[in-house]
Amino acid sequence: MPARVRKHSLEIPPPSEEDWLKDDEEDFFLQDPERIRDALPQPFRMVNKLVMLVFENAMEIIERRETLREAQKLKVRPTKCFPTAEFQVTGTANCLSVSGKFIFVGLSVGLAAFRMYDCKQVCVWDAVKTEICVIHSSDLGNEHHVLLTVDEMGLVSLFCFHRESFLLIKILNEVEDISKRSTCVEVVLSSGGDYAGVLLQGNSKVWLEVYRLPKDSWLKETERSPGAAAGLAFREMRSSWTSVESFVSANKAEAKLSLPVLLLKVKPPKPITGTNFKGPLDALKKVDDGSVLGLGHNHLIKDSQWEQQEAIFRSIYREFLEAEGESESKDEVPRRATFHFLLPSWILQGGLEIKVQPDADLKPDVVWPCAAPIACSAVSSCSRYLALACEDSAITIWDKHLGYPLSVTAMPEKRPIRSIHFLQSAAAASSETPCLGVDPPSPTVELLVLCTDGSLYLLRASRAKKPSITLLADRPEDPNLVVSALVPVLAFPSAALVFSRDGTVSLMNTATSQTVCCFSSPPSHAVASPWQPVFTLDTVNWCLLLRGDEQQADALAQSRASHSTIFLFYFNSYPLEEAFPKKPDLPFKSLQNMPLFERCNMFLRDRQQRLLGLEEQLPEYWSRLQARAAAMDKESQKIKGQKKP
Repeated sequence: MPARVRKHSLEIPPPSEEDWLKDDEEDFFLQDPERIRDALPQPFRMVNKLVMLVFENAMEIIERRETLREAQKLKVRPTKCFPTAEFQVTGTANCLSVSGKFIFVGLSVGLAAFRMYDCKQVCVWDAVKTEICVIHSSDLGNEHHVLLTVDEMGLVSLFCFHRESFLLIKILNEVEDISKRSTCVEVVLSSGGDYAGVLLQGNSKVWLEVYRLPKDSWLKETERSPGAAAGLAFREMRSSWTSVESFVSANKAEAKLSLPVLLLKVKPPKPITGTNFKGPLDALKKVDDGSVLGLGHNHLIKDSQWEQQEAIFRSIYREFLEAEGESESKDEVPRRATFHFLLPSWILQGGLEIKVQPDADLKPDVVWPCAAPIACSAVSSCSRYLALACEDSAITIWDKHLGYPLSVTAMPEKRPIRSIHFLQSAAAASSETPCLGVDPPSPTVELLVLCTDGSLYLLRASRAKKPSITLLADRPEDPNLVVSALVPVLAFPSAALVFSRDGTVSLMNTATSQTVCCFSSPPSHAVASPWQPVFTLDTVNWCLLLRGDEQQADALAQSRASHSTIFLFYFNSYPLEEAFPKKPDLPFKSLQNMPLFERCNMFLRDRQQRLLGLEEQLPEYWSRLQARAAAMDKESQKIKGQKKP
């Protein structure tokens, strides 16, 4: 019973503040007089509510994380696989490449070569003390190897490695005037070492240079000239070289190998502008042979028409364009040009059959249109399929043999795409394939898609079925678990190496989205630069080469370490047969030197096999066509009836 009783009825007093929320007004009026001392006045009641809300949200996050930790403890942890071999290099290893029996390491002070079977150093090139940032290599046969390197200044160097010696052939973007020097954006070496492509960037221009490498001449010249085969006496002449220019001049005087031949110099296409033609006849006269379509040039649209269409489009979709502009400004997708070397197709000629001369205004042979700018691309191992991921989160897989898309798929929630990678699917590996590069009639193409938020998807595409998207790993809450690098392992169907920012290197079976094993360095070392790991994959011996640095308490001492350690993980040394089905040994038969007549026969056989499956779908297509024709006929009769008086 209350201590005191009011004689008059309780009147509702006016609120003390007008800005408080209505939900708090009920708490302001006390129905129990004993609680008058416990109630807080405004604005302390509002502060108390906010503090309690923050506390409740924090408790929910804590409980959710504890639940995840308990679930992780209950999961079966993958097996840890430790390295089977290791070796140390002097300096910091920036990049790795494997070619034949040798391992090439790009160092902070030059270039080094190691034997694969015993990890012994056989040669060092450190004449100019340049830092090698990128390295690509290819085995030419007869103990010859070609190397392409990019240093910290953006210079592209072409090497020949023979009899355990380096020979610098040429710096591809070397110029006498330093002010006109161009830097390398990307460099690609074709399979077999026949061609080299260099994407260069000048003051305000970007262009692509493609070189033919005379590897057959190198094989003969190194056998005839023992001095050139042994390379330059780097160690004896190193003291007399004081600059890059003096070294290059000395190298030119000693080297006897043939220089690469510039085949193509591709410049960006000209911007589309209004036409100056008076009629279609004038426009057709400007077309060379009429074989190239889709470039946007030689049209009959004037500048005023472009401006009118632009104004109409912006006035109609002003709201959407403003919202899209705000989202793009917050999360811009970086654009970077790239290129690929493709093997010859069945119906498109290529390889040694085409003789191309350098042309400053080169026009493409085929143009495939895209509805949005391309964010990233990938090519399958047989180079038949080309995948293009656009900035609108759409992925198109093109069939290069036939010239039309296999599938067009949009990512869920329009997540921006970071990278895409082709997999060796189990269906393709188990099918009866006559040779590598010739797929079964209805192949299933698998594509790994890594988004910018860290989520990982598996895209399956086939002509017989609709494409499907499977979520392999969602966006992790812990930033250390974000995927930093991804590479497929073609030795096993549906296998991929996943590198995380915390230094974890795991082998995932994408068919089951399970982690099979983790490749771990010894406890004394850690994966170097886990956000950008230094590694390479030997596709001949199926070995993972990974750089690791010794763990030190002082970060400054670790950055000044005088050596790096390279760990080797041979897949055959670990029990991985149970997790992945065995891939049959398929004979490799390249289309590089195949005559055009034989290619046409293969193309016709493939088309005949596809027509067998098309016969089953013809009745359904015919019924749809008849239904559509009947609907159109009914609609036309209705319109005629309305026109009659």
